[in-house]
Amino acid sequence: MTSYYRIMLGRKSSLAKECYEDKWFGGHWDFKDSLENNLPESRKEFISIHKPTYLKNNPEAKNVTAGLACGMLYTICKGIKKNDIVLCPDGEGRYWIGKVISDYYFVQGGNMPHRRSVEWYDKTILRSEMSESLRYSTGSIGTVADITKYAQEIEGFVSGSITNNVFTTDETIEDPSSFALEKHLEDFLVKNWSSTLLGENYNIVEENGELIGQQYSTDTGPIDILAISKDEKEILVIELKKGRASDAVVGQVLRYMGFISSEVADSNQIVKGCIIALEDDLRIRNALSIIPNVDFYKYEVRFKLIKN
Repeated sequence: MTSYYRIMLGRKSSLAKECYEDKWFGGHWDFKDSLENNLPESRKEFISIHKPTYLKNNPEAKNVTAGLACGMLYTICKGIKKNDIVLCPDGEGRYWIGKVISDYYFVQGGNMPHRRSVEWYDKTILRSEMSESLRYSTGSIGTVADITKYAQEIEGFVSGSITNNVFTTDETIEDPSSFALEKHLEDFLVKNWSSTLLGENYNIVEENGELIGQQYSTDTGPIDILAISKDEKEILVIELKKGRASDAVVGQVLRYMGFISSEVADSNQIVKGCIIALEDDLRIRNALSIIPNVDFYKYEVRFKLIKN
């Protein structure tokens, strides 16, 4: 099965021209030596091997940050497979589309030396032409974002058969027409995090001052928001649903929690889950009643006109 990813080509697409002309994408994360002989199939094993190196190179980094950084490096080097599709912004409102055509290789002294070769398509996608949901997902913070759930729309751009439909295969949303608004909720929550109830006790995970806890890529899909308690004893997985969420979201959150528990969290850290939606229902209440460490929050939307 083909997977789809949004890859940043340097901070603010600073290396986009070089990557396009030389047909590659890659990453760095302060790993200065080749990983060719240390590329296990398992993400968990990769993180276990390379996290000490990251912490040595970044002595002020937290364990969780190190795990997340190594996880993104794994995705670049191993998680993305040959024939997967990448979308890369050029910094001018367009996205190049490319097919991955090589395994991992290393370029000593190069910008983002941990690389993959890519065959760029002739077509590009204007950000303004994307559905609102894809536009927000490709604009998420972080080097790597899994956008496989937009495969139908992306392939529509490639073939020239794109329509104006809202594209989603997310079974955890009962009303697909509300899907495009989900990213508004996510971005609002991230931008106003410090003033929210969750922001009193948790911080969104950062790396070198850059948020990496928004749309964090995992083997089971992207986590909307990943946060860590201010005392660093808890990691919180947050899943957002615009409108009324179905009970399928409970399984989704549990899968994310399992991933973070086994591959990111330290042994002494507790992993919790949080579902945020406009409405719940009896099915969700029944499911959550027997599941510890998963909370449900409802949000309110207020709109007010003031005459000048």
